[in-house]
Amino acid sequence: MEVCYQLPVLPLDRPVPKHVLSRRGAISFSSSSSLFGCPDPRQLSQRRGAISYDSSDQTAVYIRMLGACVIFKQLFSRDVRVRSRVGFEPERRGSHPYLYIDFRILHSCPESVGPVCSRKVRRLLSFQRYLHCSRFFRGFPPQNPLYILDDDYTGQAKCMLEKVGNWNFDIFLFDRLTNGNSLVSLSFHLFSCFGLIEFFHLDMVKLRRFLVMVQEDYHNQNPYHNAVHAADVTQAMHCYLKEPKLCKSLTPWDILLGLLAAATHDLDHPGVNQSFLIKTNHYLASLYKNTSVLENHHWRSAVGLLRESGLFAHLSAEDRLKMESELGSLILATDISRQNEYLSQFRAHLDREDLCLDDAGHRHFILQMALKCADICNPCRTWELSKQWSEKVTQEFFHQGDIEKKYKLEVSPLCDRQLETVADIQIGFITYVVEPLFVEWARFTDTRLSQTMLGYLGLNKAGWKGMLQGQAVSGDDTDPAFEENDPDTLPQESREL
Repeated sequence: MEVCYQLPVLPLDRPVPKHVLSRRGAISFSSSSSLFGCPDPRQLSQRRGAISYDSSDQTAVYIRMLGACVIFKQLFSRDVRVRSRVGFEPERRGSHPYLYIDFRILHSCPESVGPVCSRKVRRLLSFQRYLHCSRFFRGFPPQNPLYILDDDYTGQAKCMLEKVGNWNFDIFLFDRLTNGNSLVSLSFHLFSCFGLIEFFHLDMVKLRRFLVMVQEDYHNQNPYHNAVHAADVTQAMHCYLKEPKLCKSLTPWDILLGLLAAATHDLDHPGVNQSFLIKTNHYLASLYKNTSVLENHHWRSAVGLLRESGLFAHLSAEDRLKMESELGSLILATDISRQNEYLSQFRAHLDREDLCLDDAGHRHFILQMALKCADICNPCRTWELSKQWSEKVTQEFFHQGDIEKKYKLEVSPLCDRQLETVADIQIGFITYVVEPLFVEWARFTDTRLSQTMLGYLGLNKAGWKGMLQGQAVSGDDTDPAFEENDPDTLPQESREL
């Protein structure tokens, strides 16, 4: 956010410190009448020629810059806005709060066009960046760029990260504590906890840059398929990787792939499903020939960010290609249309009892199943968390249905807010998709965690059935959790109709 402050001139003449006058671009207003023919330094400030760069002028009156944006009306006859991020540098010497100024930027600004609405000149910054910016202009030294969390929230967020392996981890609370940076903070922490940074000799700056790019490529306007969902899946994946049966068998390579796939599995999701892209002749549907359209896009987007960040540039070309290929194999497994294919294969392995985690191929298959579980584990969370996720995904479905109605398209299943309710959708989802998968996962790793997930799954299913019965008794078929959305707001990737 840009905040404009009036630039004050100090009322008294006093000598300018030598370290100020010796600096490049130091501003001083000379009170010497021999130079400007005016005895009053306040009047000098109204003149464009009242700038002195003479380091010997010890009688000049000097000013100091305040705030993130300055209206330099006293210096010029026109209004000039100076952005906080351009033209200023931190003071490198001493603790005095003077700032460098690039005068080329001042002179390059357009002529004043009168007062501008604050909403138009305001720059949307995350709370985290605003805090860092404000600390900078208050004279605090710059923070270490490797710090992921704001100082104001480090304590609470770190307390949560200490329990990141707890299945009741509240990702919504963690996202608030990290000012919307849950995916970056969580992923960086897990990379560190698993020792991946040291094992693969990762550059922490490149790692953070990669994670920031990943987080920014998720669409925050999506109610469900956003960076918070990716962080939630990554946290669930961490819980599965710590299961005894996997923990003692997985290699650092497997763990790295698992975390990367979880963080990027829905990268650049447009907020609509594959059938919508196909029926609207979207270019992605044509590119991937109507097969796993979104999953292919998520994978290719992840590969693009890996290459752009150079995170694994120090590895051999063969290893990089292998990583990209296996990452794609994991992400493509999240295609819900292939659920029965993977579930049948998983059930057959369990029936034959031939899964051997010493085999790289079997370990990779288990990572695929773990990612599938993490992707749809919301009904296995506590009711408070599960209900929030259910409402968000249904809101996204209904928004797609509104768009399809507006453009006279066939409304996709589960997307008609007049025919469907959250309870109906969740009961069917749990019965036919989630429950069969987690029953088989519990067969594979019969642990306290797997039994806990099945327990929550049963309770949540009963909760939705009870809610459905309550709606039937009251005769209210509408769900108050959803209001009509504006169908004019099309998803970013789905405006080609």
